Amino acid sequence: MSQISTDQAPQQPLDRILPFQIDGLDVRGRMVHLNETVTTIIERHDYPDAVNRLLAEAVALTALLGSSLKFEGKFILQVQSEGAVNVLVVDYTAPDAVRAYVRYDADALNALIEAGKTKPEDLLGKGHLVMTIDQGQYMNRYQGVVALTGQSLELVAHDYFMQSEQLPTLVRLAASQMMESAKGDEKVRSSWMAGGILVQYLPESSKDIPHRDLHPGDHPDPEKQGEALIEEVDAWRETEALIGTIQDHELVDPQVSAETLLYRLFHENGPRVFEAGAVRHQCSCSNERIEAMLANFKREEIEDMVVDGKIDVTCEFCGVSYHYDPKPWIEK
Repeated sequence: MSQISTDQAPQQPLDRILPFQIDGLDVRGRMVHLNETVTTIIERHDYPDAVNRLLAEAVALTALLGSSLKFEGKFILQVQSEGAVNVLVVDYTAPDAVRAYVRYDADALNALIEAGKTKPEDLLGKGHLVMTIDQGQYMNRYQGVVALTGQSLELVAHDYFMQSEQLPTLVRLAASQMMESAKGDEKVRSSWMAGGILVQYLPESSKDIPHRDLHPGDHPDPEKQGEALIEEVDAWRETEALIGTIQDHELVDPQVSAETLLYRLFHENGPRVFEAGAVRHQCSCSNERIEAMLANFKREEIEDMVVDGKIDVTCEFCGVSYHYDPKPWIEK
């Protein structure tokens, strides 16, 4: 762990998550910047830019949440909605691998685009967002469900934490498309940046977390009132105010490092950073996994999959196609 100072002016490292702590405000959190990761995911598909932006924000949010896992497991963010984007799935496999895909209604999406409604919350509409922690074959899954009512992914995340952990939490997300000219070439490459910050109020001095609408006189511990509680409430409100000053471009600017932004926000409150973790795109599909899946189907089901004498399987996450001779599974 290291203290941030004005002497630090690092080149912006991309595709990483930076944990941090703000001692003066009893706040901990993480920042994420993704470039090649989201660009690779988007390039594997052919989605409209409005969908790409939503997908990039969802990947950033999943990385912020999944990187908190302290064991080998998987964090899965899944959206099922009545909106133009009716399915969105992001998998984060600890410690650093992420993959994602989207399904959408083209007619509904085009109608929104023509109406100028292209924000992520416009595309999601009403439905549910499910967050799942999968600890492996022999462990129980933990699952949290949050209703989608036309709000942004940031607000959905806030609702999730208040329901599941009852911790004051703030999330900011942003995504942007960048056009890059290749050196010595007139071709222009489109890449994407996604950024996000998550902060949580975790005072070590108290087991009770003051809620925003909780008056000191209503605190469940009658002995913990007055100046101590006011200081805690004020600390979180100061955090809210500082996070509220973040502009989208600051989260996705390749020239603004996480350390720089944290110093801008919290230099008066003792910001410290921990060792950063990498993030990369990696899909878990393989011949072995698909063959094992096919082995579970009955002969009649295998026959229904055959087209032009072969079975074609395309991974929705990465777009890679696999082709198989059906005979081994028909004759088993």
